[in-house]
Formats: sequence, C-alpha cells, structure tokens
Amino acid sequence: MDVVNQVFPTDPEQMKALMETGPAGPIFMVNLLKFKDRAAYEDGRASDLSGRDAYMIYGRAVMDILPKFGGRAIFAGDVTHLSLGKVEELWDEVAIAMYPERAAMVRMSMSEEWRAAAVHRSAGLKGQLNIETVASPEAPWLKTLLGLAS
Repeated sequence: MDVVNQVFPTDPEQMKALMETGPAGPIFMVNLLKFKDRAAYEDGRASDLSGRDAYMIYGRAVMDILPKFGGRAIFAGDVTHLSLGKVEELWDEVAIAMYPERAAMVRMSMSEEWRAAAVHRSAGLKGQLNIETVASPEAPWLKTLLGLAS
C-alpha cells in the first residue's frame, strides 16, 4: 500500500469523484496531518512560526467557518504512537470534522473565507490524508453526536 500525503488534490479522478453527490447523510472527514518544521508561506512572507502554529491559525478560522456550512469540529488530537501496522513516518495530528453532506464541505472549501484562511494551511502542512467516512445508522452514539437524542 502506497501512502502519499498531499496538501491539495491533484488527481483528476479524485477531484471528479469529490464533485459527485456522495453518501446520504452526514460525512465525517478524518484528516491525518503532517506539519512542516517551519511555516513557509507561498507569498514569500517572513515567518518564524512552526508549521503546526501556522496550521493552528487556519484551524481556529475553520472553527468559525464550519457552522456556516452546517459542519462542526468533532475531534483533534496529537498522534503519539502507532499501535498496529507500519508507516515510514507518523502523522502529527488527527482531526475529524462533520459535514451534513459532501457538497457542504466542497462549498466551504470554495468559499472566499476558507480560501483566505487556507494560506496558513498551505504554509503549515507538509501533507495530509483526507478520508471521508460515514457512520453506521446502527451506531448507538450517532444520534447523541448529531444532537438528535432525546
């Protein structure tokens, strides 16, 4: 299994699939994040930020943007240990965001507000994997997570 971290999608087939309707109901995007040692801004601005610090600027902005598209942050945490399997290099952080459907995530990532924040994402990320997941309808915690439990 080859693993290729990326900052932006480049595979035309992946991009085409991303524009399709996607699964019904909410999606949970699992983000496996690898940070640069030092932030490097594409516009050449000087920065003494670490890659993680630059990404955190982006992350704080996304926390405000997500609800505008029906989404929300579910989890973020540092990777501390690989318990099973092998990879050449571990990711630094795992983050999970929920969107009401794939199209909401796409709309958010095309918004001017997101694009303005994304300069910090690009500056801080060495690469990442984005994995779209859906919860099983039988999952006992799903209604609670979505705020539908009574």
